[in-house]
Amino acid sequence: MYQQPNIDGILIQWGDRLFYPSNRIVKVPPQPRLVANVARRRAAAIRARIRATVVRRAPQVMVKVTGGGRGMKAIAAHFRYISKNGRLDIEDEQGQTMRGKDALRGLSDDWRFGGTLIDDVAEPGQRREAFNIMLSMPRGIDPLIVQRAAREFAQAELADHKYVMVLHDHQANPHVHISVRAESKHGQRLNPRKADLHGWRESFVEKLRGWGVEAEATRQASRGNTRNYAPLWRIRAKEDGRLRTARPATKCTPNTVATRAAAVEAWREIAHALAASGDQSDRELAQAVARFVGEMPAVAGTNRAENSRVPSVPSQSVDQQHHR
Repeated sequence: MYQQPNIDGILIQWGDRLFYPSNRIVKVPPQPRLVANVARRRAAAIRARIRATVVRRAPQVMVKVTGGGRGMKAIAAHFRYISKNGRLDIEDEQGQTMRGKDALRGLSDDWRFGGTLIDDVAEPGQRREAFNIMLSMPRGIDPLIVQRAAREFAQAELADHKYVMVLHDHQANPHVHISVRAESKHGQRLNPRKADLHGWRESFVEKLRGWGVEAEATRQASRGNTRNYAPLWRIRAKEDGRLRTARPATKCTPNTVATRAAAVEAWREIAHALAASGDQSDRELAQAVARFVGEMPAVAGTNRAENSRVPSVPSQSVDQQHHR
């Protein structure tokens, strides 16, 4: 007699690998033993993220650390850059806005003495005294909503730190630059890692959704995106005509190939589980997953068929399988 697999358990197992990598345990049991209602909620959340990614193709947020100053001169230079030398409004952690060169000088003095003294020029190897963060959304999103979501993000994630933020809406995609003092008001230091960045993306998505914007924070590997985003210093150097070296437009490292293969494997397992479901919407979602993976661009230097092959999704319905 045909027995339907534990579809929710499979979705949780493989969905966690795609969408929540920082929470993943290496040895995951094939059928997670969770309380039934908790498992159902988690599986529903995974289904929602799958649908947003492969069906609606929800816009993806970008949250990245673009650098950071080790001395006050470098930090002040970033203030001037993000504010266009004082021509754009700068908003601080208290919600106060300022503009102009005099305001920038006052801001620099506040940061220099507002905690452990920050020297003008850091000693070699000295730790960063500030981190530069950029929160971005694709073209077409209301810049003011991006700004509001960024403000709520900073209030939640950077509490007790001095920070300033500036909205840039004059380019193709609206984005907010945030400069945050590494040392908090209580002497604790910010030290963002890869898992923190993914958590920040999830937080920014949550704030955007609160303003009615559908957004996702799916990893590049899970989406098959191999674009090699340039760091801010390269962008600025190119704008100033100082860029002398080229950078590959796509990622083609062994790690890129490995993470792509892991993502394709997870999508394949998800597609197989959904295809075996008794729910028609699950089976339709399985077909959408197959199309999504089939459209993934190939990783440079590898075989396209190997990198973006479509998961084999059973065409027979569960009802047909029952009568085998």
